[in-house]
Amino acid sequence: MPAPSVLLLTAIRLFLGAEALIGVVTGNGLAIFVATSALALTFLPQLVASRMRLRLPNSFLAAAAAFVLSTIYLGEMHDFYNRLWWWDLVLHGSSAMGFGILGFLLIFMLFEGDRYAAPPWAIGVLSFCVAMTVGALWEVFEYGMDQIFGLNMQKSGLDDTMSDIMVNALGAAIAGLAGAAYLKGRASGLGAAFDHFVSENRTRFRKLIARGRPQG
Repeated sequence: MPAPSVLLLTAIRLFLGAEALIGVVTGNGLAIFVATSALALTFLPQLVASRMRLRLPNSFLAAAAAFVLSTIYLGEMHDFYNRLWWWDLVLHGSSAMGFGILGFLLIFMLFEGDRYAAPPWAIGVLSFCVAMTVGALWEVFEYGMDQIFGLNMQKSGLDDTMSDIMVNALGAAIAGLAGAAYLKGRASGLGAAFDHFVSENRTRFRKLIARGRPQG
């Protein structure tokens, strides 16, 4: 039986494909555009990773697809951002955590998995900075879209921007702390995800593998 992450990823893609077909049948151009765009974005992480000669675990791909579904399709198409006051905050926090995890893994990869190449706290701080930079750039993007195209991505303006940044900081801090704990050999909720990524890209983490971790 396929892993739960594979089932989730497949279900999201089938759902978006079905929604696009329904849009064709009903003549709903907006539904077609949103569903097909979201569906295409579920394949983007895998495409980018292959260009970088990396292998993303299915759990990472499923999480990315769920994020795309939640933001573009449910958030924008079905107006979850306005229906649920906490929707935007949860997505900002989870995306910051995701980018913090990705930042940690890419930085750790540059050292070929050498735990002693830099202090754990330093790599944790760098991971935090990666996530915060992405979050800040997104806020700039939202502001630009509102100013240029007259959209309302910032919702309540400054209050929305600042609450997003604060939630971003929380998610980024969790990822940075988890990365630092991983380097110190301490168990954390994200340790399994780190091990999974390393096991899928062993040649990029030679020094860590040489010391016997992870097993797979």
